[in-house]
Amino acid sequence: MKPAALTDAPADAATRRAIAPVVCYPVETLPRPDLAAYRALRPGLVPVAEVIVPPREAACFEVPAGHVFRIHSIEGPQVGDLNLWNAENLDEAFFSGKTRALNGTHVGLGDQLWSKLPWLRPMATIIHDTLDWYGFDAFGGACHDVIGTRCDPYTHALLSDGGQYHHCCHSNLVRALAAHRGLPLAEAEMRVHDVLNVFMCTGFLRETGQYFMKASPVRPGDYLELFAEIPLLGALSACPGGDCSNTHSSDAAACHPLRVEILRPEAPPAGWTPPEPAPYDRSHGLNRG
Repeated sequence: MKPAALTDAPADAATRRAIAPVVCYPVETLPRPDLAAYRALRPGLVPVAEVIVPPREAACFEVPAGHVFRIHSIEGPQVGDLNLWNAENLDEAFFSGKTRALNGTHVGLGDQLWSKLPWLRPMATIIHDTLDWYGFDAFGGACHDVIGTRCDPYTHALLSDGGQYHHCCHSNLVRALAAHRGLPLAEAEMRVHDVLNVFMCTGFLRETGQYFMKASPVRPGDYLELFAEIPLLGALSACPGGDCSNTHSSDAAACHPLRVEILRPEAPPAGWTPPEPAPYDRSHGLNRG
């Protein structure tokens, strides 16, 4: 009898597939923000600054720790790619992968955006979301994902036989950061990182596992509101895909500006202190003596 090849399904394939999943990062012991205390700030918020992000471009903004920023849809359906850094130390930046591992594929009310290792602390907390009603649709799509990266000119060139397009979100963010901080373009590019896809509606196809996008449900007047846990430098790109209903990295899609508003609370949330970096000692198993 010829032995079965390793590519053949084993006799117990159904049993193996039926094994229940285990959540990789149980979050029962994860410190959680007091959302009620954060939301109690909202009636007393005072606008102190705003930045308009033009279509197919990006712009930077700064938010002091303890302040709030809102990302607004103002003219038509438009998604945005958001980068965040510690305004006082650009080495500490948003970590989309760990944010995804701790919160899920999409973020919403009460979720926190985490910084990269070795800091691993909350950078911002979502305290209001006018798209919270959307949830997950029948296709598995939801808003504000941390599964995509950002449209970039390298992938565009790869998939278009060498096409050169300079208004991908990656390039937009690079230009904005370089201009805002006076950095050489090459240095700014090395600091641009995976994003929070604000307002974007995305998921994974059940049949193939491919990342999909669909028309964002965002309307003029919708906004995402976040509390700055540490001093933040943000960069937001108004994606050249518009509402991402059909394409991205394109001059053909209808695109609209976004508005970032910075707001000052009357007082910090009750009991709030800026988060400290993760308490790991960074010895990595070696004797530090």
